[in-house]
Amino acid sequence: MQVSGARDDRVALRREGLPSWLDPVARAAETVAPRQLSRFLPPEDGAGRQSAVLVLFGEGRRGPELLLMERASSLRSHAGQPAFPGGALDPEDGDPQADGPLRAALREAEEETGLDPAGVQLFGALPKLYIPVSDFVVAPVLGWWRAPSPVGVVDPSETARVFTVPVADLTDPDNRATTVHPSGYTGPAFLVESALVWGFTAGIIDRLLHFAGWERPWNRDKQVPLDWRS
Repeated sequence: MQVSGARDDRVALRREGLPSWLDPVARAAETVAPRQLSRFLPPEDGAGRQSAVLVLFGEGRRGPELLLMERASSLRSHAGQPAFPGGALDPEDGDPQADGPLRAALREAEEETGLDPAGVQLFGALPKLYIPVSDFVVAPVLGWWRAPSPVGVVDPSETARVFTVPVADLTDPDNRATTVHPSGYTGPAFLVESALVWGFTAGIIDRLLHFAGWERPWNRDKQVPLDWRS
């Protein structure tokens, strides 16, 4: 699988060979509507910075897991937040309306975590969503870590750490909460791996757990306050 190079070397979505436990995730990606994921949808006039994130599922010691990274505290947007690897599309990624987001998701993941994209099988993409605070139009690209490779911090100015989270911890009701921002924003959150996962990333995880049928009942009245710097 190539990330860059000749334009006709397209990055394809393939479901063949996926582990059976990923089937409900793949089905959800094919059927979910944008409004079922978020109330923040891309501007109708086409504005916004085209970007992509890699939602990468692997299999670890405790079963299925997700790859996350913690953004450096010095960054201008979303500083210090756990997130999926990803970022804005570059011209060499290609058409934002075609396979550009797939290439960008793999490229950014390689740049931020050092993973080998040859070991990643892309199998789906969720509808594009919008992050108003940073003006990003984000394509969540789903991947299966078919051949895991070592990962870690590549550039400390961008990434504070790279880690995986077992899906079992994400579905554990004890690790779930609702974040409350002073602006009035509320949303799902996960307290895992000594991190508070909230905002866009937590929203995607929350909806994937729900539509894959993995969600367990949890106490939505359990609140975690955020401050203005978040």
